[in-house]
Amino acid sequence: MDSSHSHKGDILIVDDTIDNLRLLSKMLAEQGYELRCATNGVIALMGIKAQPPDLILLDITMPGMNGYEVCQHLKANSQTKEIPVIFISALNEAFDKVKAFAVGGVDYISKPFQLEEVFVRIETQLTNRRLQAQLQAQNYRLQQAEAELLKALEQERELNLRIQEMATVEERHRIARDIHDSLGHSLVALNIQLEAALALWQDNSDKAYACLLEAKQLGSAALKATRESVGLIRSEALQGQLLESAIANLTAEFHRLTGILPECSIDISPNLPHTINTTIYRILQEGLTNICKYAQATAVTIQIQSTDSKTVLVLQDNGKGFQVNENTKGFGLRGMQERVAALGSDLKIISELNTGCKIIATFPQSK
Repeated sequence: MDSSHSHKGDILIVDDTIDNLRLLSKMLAEQGYELRCATNGVIALMGIKAQPPDLILLDITMPGMNGYEVCQHLKANSQTKEIPVIFISALNEAFDKVKAFAVGGVDYISKPFQLEEVFVRIETQLTNRRLQAQLQAQNYRLQQAEAELLKALEQERELNLRIQEMATVEERHRIARDIHDSLGHSLVALNIQLEAALALWQDNSDKAYACLLEAKQLGSAALKATRESVGLIRSEALQGQLLESAIANLTAEFHRLTGILPECSIDISPNLPHTINTTIYRILQEGLTNICKYAQATAVTIQIQSTDSKTVLVLQDNGKGFQVNENTKGFGLRGMQERVAALGSDLKIISELNTGCKIIATFPQSK
């Protein structure tokens, strides 16, 4: 029922006694109800099908189709089964009342009836009907909201996947460029040694041989670095792990290679975006690799701290350090800087000769 109607409710009275129809119609119309009448079950069912009422007052004893049969027809139809039916009858035996409720009636009024009782029983059922309609409307809105939320979550999931895919592609491009740059430097150095060996071959075979050995070492190192970089391109950084687990594996491998177990203090927000997790991992991966190759360090610390406003990564070693403003292409710092800059974040590299190196990456919390 639409509660926005000006009348209090649409009621159908079904009774084969004309006097009863007139009496009920008059008193209910005076109370503001919309009234319709039917004198037998067949006419009642036709009217209900054409325009379902909010409530039905149904006499039991009628010729042809009695009230029980009319109610059974209504309850068997999905379009009319929710319409409340109040039986009105001179039959006052318990058996009659039980049967009325058994076939789907919601109430039973015995004749002769009291007008106040009829009003109260009708209004009770109409109120229940209104509340039921409101509940159904709310359930429908909740279902719509749930469907919209699920759709939004699916769109967000797809967007996150696309972002991850784009980040992976960008990461691979960056690593490929690093391979190109690193391999280029190695090949230039290797070529210099080969040219020196050729120039010294006839006059100083010992020096020429030393140059060839150096060229061989440069070639082997370049091949190893290239294989490692290609492996990075082929693999996803975290490989489905939580960042803490990935860092634990990274430090365990560093310990195996160097004998140094990094001192770790890690407190990471579980809601960090995948791109930040990947960037933190790559910075640690490149930083630990550089320490292993060049720093000659004896101690390494890793600190990651998340607050409401930011996440800060600090990687520090006590190695030989380097001049930050000099050429550092071989140290992987350019890749770190690009990764952090792509996220709108900040990277600081603090180092001097013989003072170790400190890398600080700050990632603001997304709004």
